[in-house]
Amino acid sequence: MSTLDGSSPEPDESGSGQKQEAKREVVEFFKLVFYFLILFIVMRWYAIEGYEVQGPSMQPTLQNGQRILVFKLPHILSQFSIFSGLEALKPGDIVVFQSPDDRDKRYVKRVIAKGPAVQHGKVVSAERQDELDSSQEGVRVKYDRGNVYIDHHRLIEDYIPAEENQHTETYEEVELGPGDYYVLGDYRDISKDSRTFGPIQDSKIIGKAVLRFWPLSQFAILR
Repeated sequence: MSTLDGSSPEPDESGSGQKQEAKREVVEFFKLVFYFLILFIVMRWYAIEGYEVQGPSMQPTLQNGQRILVFKLPHILSQFSIFSGLEALKPGDIVVFQSPDDRDKRYVKRVIAKGPAVQHGKVVSAERQDELDSSQEGVRVKYDRGNVYIDHHRLIEDYIPAEENQHTETYEEVELGPGDYYVLGDYRDISKDSRTFGPIQDSKIIGKAVLRFWPLSQFAILR
């Protein structure tokens, strides 16, 4: 006599497990993409950003169409009192900054001189009056017939070819206060810079250009 098995069949758990695993993989993938986007945004806004050079005002250092990498984080950190000792920018550095005339336009120029350090927070001075007056003096810059004078001392600029240093224009002397930067293009004949629009405030500076990465044949650290 044949017998009948009245028990119900066991459910196929392998298919359900595979579906759950696939869902987990999809969720992990989208989480990874989300974290990458957040990191990319943070890096772009607060750390590193790429720019294309337009125009010849920084020749021969930078040519039209080249691409540069700008390091922003040190300058951003230097705005906080806890990092007040951090010298993010110094004379000779190439910087990208916001145009003083058009907030949507960016310039790339070289820092020629900088004003006294900005005092962060509440500061109490115990200096004598003559020492205090001296410490508050600005840095004086003058462009005279192709030569730059900082506090009446001629600046030696070895990054400019000798034939480019034959200009006849003379501009009025400028005094740099705390947080001021005097910037010039390396191609002085055609550059629009601090000779025309004055010193740049540190709040306008985006960061320091550190690398020329395109074209690859001209890849180099900027100096």
